[in-house]
Amino acid sequence: MTCKTARIMIAGTGSGCGKTTVTCGILNALVNRGIRTSAFKCGPDYIDPMFHTEITGIKSRNLDTFLLGENNLKYLLDKNSFGNDISVIEGVMGFYDGLGNDGSHSSYSISCLTRTPVVLVVDPKGMALSISAVINGFRDFMTENNIKGVIINSVSPGLYQMYKPMIEEKTGIRVLGFLPSMPEAVIESRHLGLVTADEIKDIRKKLNIMAKNAEEFIDIDGLVRLAQTAGTMEYDPVSVEEKYSCNIAVAKDRAFCFYYEDSLELLREMGAELTYFSPLEDKRLPDNIHGLILGGGYPELYAEKLSGNKTMLKSIKETVSKGLPTYAECGGFMYLQQSISDKLNNKYSMTGLLDGNSIMSERLSRFGYATLIAKEDNLFCKKGESINAHEFHYSDSDNNGNSFESVKPDGKRKWECIFASDTLFAGYPHIHFYGNTKFAEGFLQKCCNFSKHT
Repeated sequence: MTCKTARIMIAGTGSGCGKTTVTCGILNALVNRGIRTSAFKCGPDYIDPMFHTEITGIKSRNLDTFLLGENNLKYLLDKNSFGNDISVIEGVMGFYDGLGNDGSHSSYSISCLTRTPVVLVVDPKGMALSISAVINGFRDFMTENNIKGVIINSVSPGLYQMYKPMIEEKTGIRVLGFLPSMPEAVIESRHLGLVTADEIKDIRKKLNIMAKNAEEFIDIDGLVRLAQTAGTMEYDPVSVEEKYSCNIAVAKDRAFCFYYEDSLELLREMGAELTYFSPLEDKRLPDNIHGLILGGGYPELYAEKLSGNKTMLKSIKETVSKGLPTYAECGGFMYLQQSISDKLNNKYSMTGLLDGNSIMSERLSRFGYATLIAKEDNLFCKKGESINAHEFHYSDSDNNGNSFESVKPDGKRKWECIFASDTLFAGYPHIHFYGNTKFAEGFLQKCCNFSKHT
């Protein structure tokens, strides 16, 4: 199929340059103008899309070539852009940062794959003319790139009047505006990135400040015109059968909030009904369920409350022990183990369904992309089948399971992980069902089998 939608990528020179702030300001300005807007995030990040969703009222989606593959990424970009006027894609890290030394799986590679024009966000702190050299370096580093504009972050209106003509003269790239410093709109960070949108009491105030400044200081009309120059994409549609009639309970609250919306939507398109519940607030699992999903999030921040909800812990342990098909990743995996220990060595009991204890640390454990290869038949797949995954966590377990082999993209590192059986898939790695739709089919088939025996 052919896709020709207006779209633009907001990329950056590196993490911390302000691309999330700029993206949120632009999204809000577009929505305030009544422009129907879709939002996307390059890479596997869960948190930035929450801010996009808060602004647009439409679920933001992830675009990750390692997790999805090139065809499925283009399919999901077109599918989730349909019916809207413009799509705004936020980049990840620095524009060229991905895997290895060739820019693969980066914002750059996604912009080339999708033929999307790019606006580069720069923070010129401590620089004058040198910022032009930085921009030229990004433009010329790989000749086949789509950098078509620049937005300057965190400068005063007076300094902008100096930067804009200088950059345009020295680079030939149009400067589409700037944002001033906005201390009253700063979003706090912690170990996994920004604090989630739901946790910020004055989130609307902060977002409105970003929107006001974006409308005043960024050429929104120019961005829309640039988005309309996006090239045509070709892709093969992804087809699935709607044949799995089952009800799946999905944990969704402040402790368990990391989900890829396209993964959940795929399950619904295949016939599943999703029932959301809160391990923090509810007393037991929902009735009449045939499967369970425990996503990632921040169980370590709510460990005391999770541990104190004894009726929920008992409900999950007893029901899963009876064969309820269960998919738990990262935080959900920690919840199924015996305990979580925080950085102060406070230990909190969890469900105890799986042997092992999760312990928080100051360091990332097994950070990055990997491929999971099944060592035995399990809930999702047959022995030898695989799916790409990623890990990003500041905890580790003294028992990570051994049902899969995890292999880094360069093949130089591998390790065993994941507890898996005919009814269970639980471990630290995050996966995306569009990375291998057979995994979703396997899961739903087991859920349907369970429903026939209950």
